[in-house]
Amino acid sequence: MQHRGKNRSLLVPIGAALAIAVAGVGGGLLVVSLGGDDDRSGDGFGSTTPPAVAQADCAEEGKVPGSGSTAQQNAVERWIKEYERSCPPVRIAYNPLGSGAGVAEFMLGETAFGGTDGALKPEEVALSRKVCPGGHAIDLPMLGGPVAIGHNLPDVDDLVLDAPTLARIFDTRITQWNDPAIQKLNPDVSLPDLPIKAVHRSDGSGTTQNLNAYLAGAAPAQWPYPAEKAWQARGGESADGSSRVAAQVKATTGAIGYFELSFAAKLEINTVRVDTGAAKPVAPTATTASRGIAAADIIGKGNDLTLKLDYDTSAEGAYPIVLVTYEIVCDKGNNKETLPALKSFLTYTASEEGQEILPDIHYAPLPEEVAVQVRAVIKTLS
Repeated sequence: MQHRGKNRSLLVPIGAALAIAVAGVGGGLLVVSLGGDDDRSGDGFGSTTPPAVAQADCAEEGKVPGSGSTAQQNAVERWIKEYERSCPPVRIAYNPLGSGAGVAEFMLGETAFGGTDGALKPEEVALSRKVCPGGHAIDLPMLGGPVAIGHNLPDVDDLVLDAPTLARIFDTRITQWNDPAIQKLNPDVSLPDLPIKAVHRSDGSGTTQNLNAYLAGAAPAQWPYPAEKAWQARGGESADGSSRVAAQVKATTGAIGYFELSFAAKLEINTVRVDTGAAKPVAPTATTASRGIAAADIIGKGNDLTLKLDYDTSAEGAYPIVLVTYEIVCDKGNNKETLPALKSFLTYTASEEGQEILPDIHYAPLPEEVAVQVRAVIKTLS
């Protein structure tokens, strides 16, 4: 086998379709399908934009298992596709089980990295010392994006809601679409007399945690629940994972739910513009999410790069319901067999090339000042 540990190589498209089946964690199977010429974008949304040409420092070999956040699922699938074109000896398996499961599997030593939309708690960092000999787990931000509020409301394409109204909708205290509170925010819209069917995540989810954080920060009088990964509000319907929540909203007249913008785009679900108190309500886009993330502060210690977001922002053009997805790894004590490939893959995802493809699939790249620090930390992993 040719050694490629320090070589620079181009990520270029391949003509033939290739299906890679890799053993997933917990006995499951993850199939990563690499499309042929007809799937040039790799984003699954029908774009015909050719994939980015990027560079990667390839490891000699390795199989890297990961699991966790469904929020980053579409981005990770794209990253894997582009990376493996350049580094065919390496295989990356990512199982989108949700942030809670991703953290749990990492803590059991079943994965090389976990994906979560909420930074680790101090007790989780302490627990990680068992799987990180001589070190502990750290949070590496890797991408951002808006948590879109998607709805299935006949003949209503443009809907505006604010934090207090959203809080009462998801807590089932507003139950009809023509409620006066909603009508006040949409004076020129003919709202139907339909029951609201609010859908939330049934699994432990960083997406839920970020929505909880937004509602608690922007509407504390209406949302008494803590920013946890488990849903705690009253009533509503539930589904497992962002993809299933989005599918349930798409299939249910009168439904409303929350999921990453990429899922709304893929299923062509209308999304809510949020009244933040700025001059105009703000729609969820990669650009508006980036404006929110740029105001975040790094509050992690040492090599941990946890960010603190401002959910109560009223800055012009800043979408307030944003999340940052972190990759959880050991600062020291990583599995020696997977470490070179893990560092190689994460180096690509945090690179300029890896980040610049994100807006095309409805994610927000890291601010460059944050990305630079992430790249520096990846180099030190041992």
